[in-house]
Amino acid sequence: MPRLSDKSLLAIAAVVDVAVHARGTPVAAKALAARHNLPPRRLEPVLQALVHAGVLKGVRGPRGGYELARERRRVSVAEIVRVVEGADEEKEIILPPLVIEVVQPAVAAAETTFDTALDAVTLEDLCRAADNKGHGSEHDRIDFTI
Repeated sequence: MPRLSDKSLLAIAAVVDVAVHARGTPVAAKALAARHNLPPRRLEPVLQALVHAGVLKGVRGPRGGYELARERRRVSVAEIVRVVEGADEEKEIILPPLVIEVVQPAVAAAETTFDTALDAVTLEDLCRAADNKGHGSEHDRIDFTI
């Protein structure tokens, strides 16, 4: 079964949090980390990768933080996943022929289907779901401890 990494899930949650809580003012990384019971140092590299990719915009200064760089409907879950998964340059591993010739081709179609499904889910969809579940309040604390 295809599974997103914990880092990808954290990145998606962070972008949803910024979209839900940035009502005219940037969301501070400290506030975001506190809301999700995470140390800021764990969240900062993820946020910076999303800024570099143009998903989030970093705002400097005493009232700085993060806000969306584009409209919610223009950000897909797949894009967020590609950003954070691409940020981790894995060391090249020499794969055995069985993996290259049998395993990779067998799962390629499933991975393509999964990627296509993620492309169809937008940040707007997730924000609507979060609002319906009551996760738009400043006092929400969701434990994303990984």
